[in-house]
Amino acid sequence: MKSSLKISETVVRRLPIYLRYLNELSMRNVQTVSSQELGNRLDLNPAQIRKDLAYFGEFGKKGIGYDVSYLIEKIRQILKLDQTINVALIGAGNLGVALCNYNMYQKDNMKIQAVFDNHPDKIGQTINHLTVLPLSQMHEKIRAENIRVGIITVPASEAQNVADQLVEAGIEGILNFAPTIIKVPEHIRVHYADFTADLLSLAYYLE
Repeated sequence: MKSSLKISETVVRRLPIYLRYLNELSMRNVQTVSSQELGNRLDLNPAQIRKDLAYFGEFGKKGIGYDVSYLIEKIRQILKLDQTINVALIGAGNLGVALCNYNMYQKDNMKIQAVFDNHPDKIGQTINHLTVLPLSQMHEKIRAENIRVGIITVPASEAQNVADQLVEAGIEGILNFAPTIIKVPEHIRVHYADFTADLLSLAYYLE
């Protein structure tokens, strides 16, 4: 990796897109792929793809392209998916349950290992072999399971309190589905998944 250069968030966010398509190619027993083929399939400039990957090393061969299996391995290493990263989900409502169901069938090493909620009707329920625990047990569970990432799917009014507890428990990153901005220390990485904002912005482009 070119350590002297700061890798932009835009580049990092494209890596999972590359990985997803490479996994599709691997499942079809495709052994090599060119940046042109990747660009055509992903609607990206092949030069941009080559530039993105070149930030992390020289993975392709001129006239041949990229070895699919090798590039999958390298991107997984770059994204730290060659190690197990345990995840906690806070909020066992419809969205939280859907995310647990989806995560169960993923092959990536980021796995939801604990689910929390404070609603009496939710506590004790089982979602894909995970028992919903009260928030009062969150700190202890996160430390015991070495959980590094938290997913917030609680109402906006509760999101900051949950974020504070996650930070206190030692979480390193948060994916926030609550429609509100949360405040965390600078060393905690926060990504937002805002369905409403994406949907409303899509409306701008309609005729």
